[in-house]
Amino acid sequence: MTTERVSAAAWAERIGRVGVWTGQLDFSTADEVRVAAREVEALGYQALWTGEAIGREVMTAAQLVLAATDNLVVATAIANIWARDGYATAAAQLAIGEAYPDRFILGIGASHKLLMEVRGGEYVKPLAQMRAYLERMDSMYDTYRAVKPASWPPRLLAALGPRMLELSRDAADGAHTYFVPPEHTAKAREILGADRLLVPEQVCVLSDDPIVAREIARRHTSSYLRLPNYTTNLERFGFTAEDFADGGNDRLVDTICAWGDVHAVAARVQAHLDAGADHVAVQILVDDRRGLPRKEWAELAPALLEL
Repeated sequence: MTTERVSAAAWAERIGRVGVWTGQLDFSTADEVRVAAREVEALGYQALWTGEAIGREVMTAAQLVLAATDNLVVATAIANIWARDGYATAAAQLAIGEAYPDRFILGIGASHKLLMEVRGGEYVKPLAQMRAYLERMDSMYDTYRAVKPASWPPRLLAALGPRMLELSRDAADGAHTYFVPPEHTAKAREILGADRLLVPEQVCVLSDDPIVAREIARRHTSSYLRLPNYTTNLERFGFTAEDFADGGNDRLVDTICAWGDVHAVAARVQAHLDAGADHVAVQILVDDRRGLPRKEWAELAPALLEL
């Protein structure tokens, strides 16, 4: 069987302009994940993005959601390249793609030094490691002996800086960006060109109260501002160490997190789309950091799905 590559434009149409990003599946039972996934699909969202840290193995989590739904696309956002070798990742990409045609997107990334230390591994230069990893994946595609999918499950790279974005353009099907403002999306589109997928994540809080919204948002930003990958990227847009202190000042928090009513959140998502995003993966923060924002998914759906 010959596996055909599907264009970025076709995948953009397949997943729609807005999807759900969640890291809370790890804190739900498998049965709760199935119920939540079906709710996401019933609301009209066409894609669900979920990550990998120190919880569920992400390929397993993706298949849990795929098996529970009929048409929902599931994307790993991202699968940690230090968690499995390139051969294993390529085999999973093809196996899941064959089992669930046109419903799986493989997002992979070099993660962070802090998470590597938790795993007991050594964090080496991420760009060189990613390039070598992709080469190993490519060699696996040629020797894969199982039934291949009829169409290619795209692979996206977690990318922030220009060199990783260039690698996303040259050796992958596009990029998944995280913890970024629309200005970064515009720069990323310039580097990727027109024929690669660009999917930024946008975090939000549904609250008109600035004190409440920023308190919830700052709990989120404080975790990421400990990671040099993100602070280095934000420095490209004029932020400094002073902005990063104490979980981020109001300007930084407001740049990263859209808060307010559904229209305020939709406006920020639209800003990413206007800047060149094909699809925006929306992550909703609520007071319970481990809780699935099911009520908020429903509340936002009408406004987001009209974009």
